[in-house]
Amino acid sequence: MMNFETRTGPDFGSAAPVYPDAVVPDWYRDAKLGFFVHWGLYSVPAWAVAHPEGGVPTEDAYAWHQYAEWYGNTVRIEGSPSWRRHQELYGPGRSYEDLAELWDASAFDADAFVAELVGAGARYIVPTTKHHEGFCLWDTETTTFNSAARGPRRDLIAEFHDATRRAGARFGVYFSGALDWHVGDHPPIESDTDLFRHRRNDEAFARYSARQLEELVARFSPDVLWNDIDWPDGGKGAQEYGVAALLSRYFDAVPGGVVNDRWGVPFHGFLTREYTDVPDILDVPWESTRGLGFSFGYNQDEDERHTLAGPDLIRLLVDVVSKNGNLLINVGPDAQGRIPDLQRATMRELGAWLSSNGDAVYGTRPWIRAEERVGAPRRYTTSGAAVHVHAFDPTVGEIDLPPELAGRAAVWADGQRADIAERADGTTVAVIPAGLRAEPVAVLTVESR
Repeated sequence: MMNFETRTGPDFGSAAPVYPDAVVPDWYRDAKLGFFVHWGLYSVPAWAVAHPEGGVPTEDAYAWHQYAEWYGNTVRIEGSPSWRRHQELYGPGRSYEDLAELWDASAFDADAFVAELVGAGARYIVPTTKHHEGFCLWDTETTTFNSAARGPRRDLIAEFHDATRRAGARFGVYFSGALDWHVGDHPPIESDTDLFRHRRNDEAFARYSARQLEELVARFSPDVLWNDIDWPDGGKGAQEYGVAALLSRYFDAVPGGVVNDRWGVPFHGFLTREYTDVPDILDVPWESTRGLGFSFGYNQDEDERHTLAGPDLIRLLVDVVSKNGNLLINVGPDAQGRIPDLQRATMRELGAWLSSNGDAVYGTRPWIRAEERVGAPRRYTTSGAAVHVHAFDPTVGEIDLPPELAGRAAVWADGQRADIAERADGTTVAVIPAGLRAEPVAVLTVESR
């Protein structure tokens, strides 16, 4: 997947705007786990090609896009699977945007929905306020193409915001800054090059995006501003509606806020890595993001073959945290606002594990290395003077301890003191208690000397 921090837009030379100080606050670094919520018009068809084993050829990647939230683009690629399916289900006379009248969010209960996310361990929640389709999920004054005026006829972001604050979690907003297919008149995107070519960069659109973002900041004071796929070039200079000015005003309004790296300017907060394995500790704060399946928006064609099981999600979280990252895992509700059963089951497994092992995740920092290249798989995190050893395969019955941790007292997450022995070759091993060997990850906390 593409990384965005090196895409820094036009070079303004000596006229370059002044950006605010880039600071990633401790609350964000301590949070470790957030939940994305991708919900929009694409949740009505709720369909993309289920990710085939081995993927698809690069030249077909957009026509056979695995992301259901890209339906508004793939449906415009004549002959694509989405185009064919749309003709069969809705007929040639109904456009993608017409699906707004079919969007019924009557089953959405914001408090119950957020309770599931917080119960799964979320410390912050980031719903999509406007995806690339341009349909806004809040009662905006900038366009009638929004959920308060059409479809659900509800301010869904206000409901998310209020429920999240009541639940005691941090609230963020996802916003598609440069891609808005509703107000653009471009051919469909069929390549990574098109991703940055088929978009508006004019001043009028830059002002439109800026007004929407400032509405979100004024109404919801989001702790996270998560922009996606750049910003219109017409708003990257020193203008009062430019990115630099927008971000300065945001940090004035939300002093503890944080932003990501997808603005297309030489400024960012944390790095983002999408469906990407990061091999080692990164020196700067970063965030791993992906769906529970191969799509962010709900794809009704995905099943357990395409969806992370609970143990896999738990190991993913620990791996990311051990490498100085946060995990922003996505849930994709159906059009009615229900979390699909398969996703809910995985989320609840994660929440159950964190209820017993959260001290080894939340508030931690990386150790001197994330893992070992030999022996049973494990990861390391630290908090205070303690080191947490995360055994990824407890069924082996024991876990090797590195020389740096030899001779220290240690305790398992269930409270049992570790039975530590030294092998003939001088290596130290801790025996995993029988009661923990069925866990997805067994955690041993090694105390300071």
